[in-house]
Parts: sequence; structure tokens; C-alpha cells
Amino acid sequence: MKAIQLTEPKHFELIDIPEPASPGPDEVLVRVDCVGICGTDLGGYLGKMPFFSYPRVPGHELGVEIIAVGKNVRHVGPGDRCAVEPYLNCQECYSCRRGFTNCCEHHKTLGVMSDGGLTDRILLPARKVHPAQGLSPEQCALVETLAIGCHAVDRGNPTAQETVLVIGAGPIGLSAIEFARLSGAKTIAMDRVQSRLDFCTESMGVDHTILVGSGNEVEELEALTDGNRADVVIDATGHNGSMAQALNYCAFKGRLVYVGITQAPLELPHAPALHRREIDILASRNALSSDFTRIIKLIEDGDINTDPWITHRTTFDRLIEDFETFTKPESGVIKAVVEMN
Repeated sequence: MKAIQLTEPKHFELIDIPEPASPGPDEVLVRVDCVGICGTDLGGYLGKMPFFSYPRVPGHELGVEIIAVGKNVRHVGPGDRCAVEPYLNCQECYSCRRGFTNCCEHHKTLGVMSDGGLTDRILLPARKVHPAQGLSPEQCALVETLAIGCHAVDRGNPTAQETVLVIGAGPIGLSAIEFARLSGAKTIAMDRVQSRLDFCTESMGVDHTILVGSGNEVEELEALTDGNRADVVIDATGHNGSMAQALNYCAFKGRLVYVGITQAPLELPHAPALHRREIDILASRNALSSDFTRIIKLIEDGDINTDPWITHRTTFDRLIEDFETFTKPESGVIKAVVEMN
């Protein structure tokens, strides 16, 4: 069976791997129909993702179809279309026992720390597939991206009376914008690429945007918030400079959520920004099973419009040739998907 493997940064290979076994108890065998490309995949390709290990078959944003189910599996059956929750947790550690499966102490993300979906068929724990008969394969592949933003917004817990500033209008930032919008909060997008801010305005209905680079970002934010700045700031950039600066955008008693990941040290201004304003700093990692269930229903009900998201498509056969394009902001890529069949 063919698979695409990232052997080292910037080097893919088409390889042969064994056919998967029949599903055991509490397992499912699935055919992969669609794979989304996200920032983690780009970071792994560029050698900038700290959790990525090589060699690795990538692919964790998956739309799949059930081929066979093992003993004890009741919630899905052959032919069912599903979204995949790619966070493989141990179910036994302190975090898992308390229900915080997103931060399992022995966590492995499919396609990042264990081989993923850039192949024809894979075995999965049945608890990690979520039925989504009303979604297309592409929509199923988008659910995981949306789940990251959903969890980040939940961490910030905005109310309809508050303001949310999302820094970084890539796919994860856009997913946070979706759920900030659903919270009823006033939502502001910030990015250094004007075309991404235009996408926020034209395709996602964001009324307020701030272009980074003028040096007047704080003043622009204050003008939009009656001088108060943002109650919740979500930094989705993964850039240590942006993550440090994000404190300055927080209102008094604001909450700062880091969803982007950096390998560089963070130097935070303490007294004037953090301590005086008594800001809460929160990390957001992965998502919870309940987020997937919620998102599938929101898409089915039309509360989330996925139409604008997918800007680039490729096939399994063309992926190695096309992948470099997806790393370039000037290509206009928001979300690329791989059609597997």
C-alpha cells in the first residue's frame, strides 16, 4: 500500500507500507477520503514544529469512511462517513482520568508523533471517529481545524458583551474567529498580511481588522474598544515576538490565550502589562471529543459555513510536487486539502 512519508524537513518520499490488519476490539478500519493540510504539517515540513518526529507519514485532518469495525463498536458501521479526532490519548494518566484527554501525559497526535492518514487505509481507535453523515469528506477534514479554534475560544471564555482579538489569520486563527463570532463577542482580526484580513472581512463577516506593521496597533485597537483594549486575546501566530507583544493588547483583567506554538523563549513585560492589568495567561492544546460533536452539528445546521475555507486542492499523486506552494503566504492559501481517491 502506498503512503507519503516526510523523511526529514523538506523531503517527502512515496513509500510502500504493509496493509493494515483487520480491526481488533474497539477498533475501526477506515478508508481515507480527504486530508487537510494545516500549520502543523507545514511546520513539520519546514522543520519548525517541535513535536514533529521523522520519518513520519503526515495527515491528521481526516475525512474517512468506515470499512470494517471490531468487536464492541456500536456507534459507527461500514459505509459511515466520519471526522477523526487525531489525539491518541492513553486513557490512564492523571489528565485522562480527569477528562482532560487533550493534554494526556503520553499523548501522540496522528500524523505528528505517530503515522497518519496520507495513505489509503488505516486502523483507528473507534472512540476517535465521529459520525458525520451530513458532511462531505472535505468538511469532515475541516472539523479538526475548527476544533482547535473552538477549544482556544472556550479557554478564553468570552461573553457577548466582550471583545475578542485574534492575532494571526491563518487556518487556526480563522477557526478561533468562527467561535468568537458564535459567542456573540465583538471580534477583531489582526495579521501582517492584508489579503488574509481581506478574507476575514469578505468571507467571514469580520467587521474590524488591524494590519500589523504601522506601529499604531495599540491605538487602532483602543479606537475600536472605547480605549479598553480586548477582553480576550488569542494569539495563533506561533511567533515569540507576537506572543510577547500580545500582552499589550489585553484589557485590565483580560485573558490571553496562546494557541500557536513556538520553539523560541518568550520574554514577557511583567510590571506594566502583565501584573498591573492582572492578566490571565492560558495555554490551549488540541481539543476535546465534545468539540468534534459540537462542530459537526454546527456545520450540519448551517451555523458554520465551510465554503470559503478551502482555497487549494491537490491529489495524493500530486502532493509532493505541490506541497511547497502551500508554505508560501503569497500563494493565497487558506486551507489546502488532498483528495485521496
